[in-house]
Amino acid sequence: MSKPSPDVYEQGKGMDAHNRAMREIRARNDTSHDPREPTRVWLDEDNTPDGVYDSLTIILNTGGCRWARAGGCTMCGYVAESVEGGTVAHEDLMRQVDVCLEHEQDNADEPAGQIKIYTSGSFFDEREVPAETRAAIADTFADRDRIVVESLPDFIASEKIADFTDHGIETDVAVGLETATDRIRHDCINKYFDFADFEAAAEHARDAGAGIKAYLLMKPPFLAESESIEDMVESIRRCADVPGCHTVSMNPTNVQRYTMVEELYHNDGYRPPWLWSIANVLERTAEEDVLVVSDPVGHGSDRGPHNCGECDDRVFRAIKDFNLRQDSSVFDQVSCACERTWEEVRERERSYSMPLVR
Repeated sequence: MSKPSPDVYEQGKGMDAHNRAMREIRARNDTSHDPREPTRVWLDEDNTPDGVYDSLTIILNTGGCRWARAGGCTMCGYVAESVEGGTVAHEDLMRQVDVCLEHEQDNADEPAGQIKIYTSGSFFDEREVPAETRAAIADTFADRDRIVVESLPDFIASEKIADFTDHGIETDVAVGLETATDRIRHDCINKYFDFADFEAAAEHARDAGAGIKAYLLMKPPFLAESESIEDMVESIRRCADVPGCHTVSMNPTNVQRYTMVEELYHNDGYRPPWLWSIANVLERTAEEDVLVVSDPVGHGSDRGPHNCGECDDRVFRAIKDFNLRQDSSVFDQVSCACERTWEEVRERERSYSMPLVR
């Protein structure tokens, strides 16, 4: 992986104590990765402002998020999968794209209408994806209908987005906002920017003819279950008020390796969110003027969002159904005795003595 280092421009942007702790945790990882192989690639379906699309999702293996190399977000372990050395050559990145296209050819009847490209950092950070590579990727997928790329607000600029919009591709820029509450973003997640920076990034995207997709984190560390639910509902509503932000992806926290969340988890200081909490948020925000979806990664496992174990798959299927139909009545079809436990947790759990139930 790319070794964490504080000797970058991010020094002082976050909580230095968080960053020191995170660098020590991340340094325990000694795995290496092939710069010519993508981190991950898969095919799925996504609800978009233009309807449901088949999607090809690509996670490029780059030198890693520069914020994570400085210490980074308390819940994010993706930098552990990044290439040693901090950068990947243009030719190697394009070879990764070819591998993903081969996967699509082998597993899909026809090319996907939507492409989603992630780097586990910022696609528009030219240390991760050089301008030459960004332009070549835009050319490669110029015949697709839609494309989604992810970036921190710092790196979002109209001229970079134009590489895609100039081809006539419907382009969305995904931003890991995590929460609309600056205090929670700074103190619980250790992400350095403010909600105002997200609003400015949305304006840059609009200037280039692109949309914004906000990624929100369901249950950051140090929040009780009820606090995380209320913050998520409020964050979705605030995102809906940002011009150009048409989609919110609610990402429930899962316990990733080499993170502060994992340290808390092993010391009985963190439990991933209940699937009931995700359903509750989706029900309460179904009428907001924004598309809200969720993909509970690792559902049903101790390290992922889960209920009691008996109903996890049923609730997960209801959530996936809601993503495509945007009909909250799907949750009327699932129930379990553990809802009572979840309700008690919401009522009684406090952030200074959590988790109440593992």
